[in-house]
Amino acid sequence: MTVPTSAAEIDVLFATATALADAAREETLKLFRSPGGLAADNKLAGGFDPVTAADKATERRLREILAERRPEDGIFGEEYDNRTGTSGLTWVLDPIDGTRGYMSGTPTWGVLIGLCEELPDGPGRPLMGIVDQPYVGERFIGGFGRAEMTGPMGRTALATRKTRALDQATLFSTFPEVGTPEEGAAFARLSQQVRLTRYGMDCYAYALIALGQIDLVVEAGLHPYDVDGPIAVIEAAGGIVTDWQGGPAWRGGRVLAAANPEIHAAAMAVLNG
Repeated sequence: MTVPTSAAEIDVLFATATALADAAREETLKLFRSPGGLAADNKLAGGFDPVTAADKATERRLREILAERRPEDGIFGEEYDNRTGTSGLTWVLDPIDGTRGYMSGTPTWGVLIGLCEELPDGPGRPLMGIVDQPYVGERFIGGFGRAEMTGPMGRTALATRKTRALDQATLFSTFPEVGTPEEGAAFARLSQQVRLTRYGMDCYAYALIALGQIDLVVEAGLHPYDVDGPIAVIEAAGGIVTDWQGGPAWRGGRVLAAANPEIHAAAMAVLNG
């Protein structure tokens, strides 16, 4: 695959990503904070992994846009079957990351859009990404030399925090359990060494790394659609995202996102005992 390099090609890709994010805002806000709450189906036997009508309607809308504007590209989405492309590029879609928060009325869920190299067995390296929060109107975008946020206060460049000691760091994760008991124990070791640990922000925590507000996000049991968009945004802002051993995190699993290589190395050492 040849990664797009011309200004014209990149402009088309950014325009497509923006069209997807705009459409997702419209769809997700139709049902957000529905009177009496929003019904959800459970996708996980023995647990709770909700999906709502908004998740499905939003992904259908995004797929329709891609079928019209980028029929040669692949699609890897959360709610529907994957589509193999012919261009060597794949759009990775999470129509609502943080459905539990969405159905509870909290404003920290988001729409994740990633553009990745397409490999024979799935998405590869993220090239561009968007983390969008429709309700508060914040959009974080990164890739091809661009890293910025637009929101109610205008437009600002994204830049991650500079190096600081681990005992001065702020750490986020969506769930206190952080995966298996073994993974949870590793996270607990790290949590004991940082200044502040917070939970429950879903994809918004990754955006906060890119915005220079926090230092670390550590999670486990993720899928490509959970992380590929955020990876592109964080890397464009100067951060680093890997698995817990320092390898690629494009396929999800155990994910360590950090503001800079130094704090990433310090956190990885603790996670690995």
